[in-house]
This record gives sequence, C-alpha cells and structure tokens, in this order.
Amino acid sequence: MASSQLFIILPILAIFVPSVLATDYVVGDDKGWTINFDYQAWAQGKLFYVGDNLVFNYPKGAHTVLKVNGTGFQQCAAPLDSVPLTSGKDVINLATPGRKWYICGVGQHCEVGNQKLVITVLPSSSSSAPSPSPSSWSSKASAATITVGTRFALMMLLTIGFLGMLMA
Repeated sequence: MASSQLFIILPILAIFVPSVLATDYVVGDDKGWTINFDYQAWAQGKLFYVGDNLVFNYPKGAHTVLKVNGTGFQQCAAPLDSVPLTSGKDVINLATPGRKWYICGVGQHCEVGNQKLVITVLPSSSSSAPSPSPSSWSSKASAATITVGTRFALMMLLTIGFLGMLMA
C-alpha cells in the first residue's frame, strides 16, 4: 500500500516542488525598470536558475521590455519581428539556461538611459552548483546564496514530510 502511495506522491512532488523553489526577481528592486539605473550592478552576485522569473515593474506606457540577442543588446536594437512587453508588470519565466538580454524599446532609454539588462541563467537549482573559488568569497553572504540554501532546505523538508506521511 505504501508503494502505491509513493507512485502517486512522487509525480505530484515533481510537478509542484520546482514552482515552490522558483524565485521571482524584481528587476531593479524598488527602483523597478527605469532609466539611469545600473542593471549590471543589480544583477551582479545574483544566481538565476531555470524556473525563476524576472519581474519588470514600471509605469504602463513609460517603458517596454524587449528580449534581444547579444548584438541587439550592444546596439540597443530589437529584431523587427519582436513584440514588446508593455503591461508595466511584465513577468518573464527563465525557461532555459544561458545568456539572456533585455532592453527598453522606448526612445533612447537603452542608448542614453542605460536601460538594459544581461543575465546568465543556470540549470535548475536541483542540480549541484559549483563551489565559489576562495578569491570570490565575501564576508557578507549574498541574497542569492541564501536563496539557494533556502531552496534546498525547503525541498528537503517537503521530501521528508511526504516520506513521513507514507510511513505513517
């Protein structure tokens, strides 16, 4: 009987645990998506994983969010067929690993206002992350490091809880 419950609970865990472990990153924190903000400094030290979300907050009509490639990022130019996000509360799910580039398509916001973001998305946090080198250690723990530890702890608690239910 316990093994039949296990076959029901494991698929449920496989579906829900990744969404519970995902992190929503509000781009620019309390400043949001705006001009004259250093988004590269904001992204530095953060670990973005597949399944996480980028949340772009801005006054509707004031900005847009365009996903571009590396060349488009450097030139502040979006492909002709790209569709801008314009809601003012745009959420982008980071579905695949790799480099991701985003710019604002309004006026000269990208070129003059430096309204652009580049990040690297790592494979799912359930896989082991490489240890940082001693030269990159900091006396202050980053929020991203704490988030990874919290994700792992939450995943372990959920697993232990469900296994405990099976044993009961």
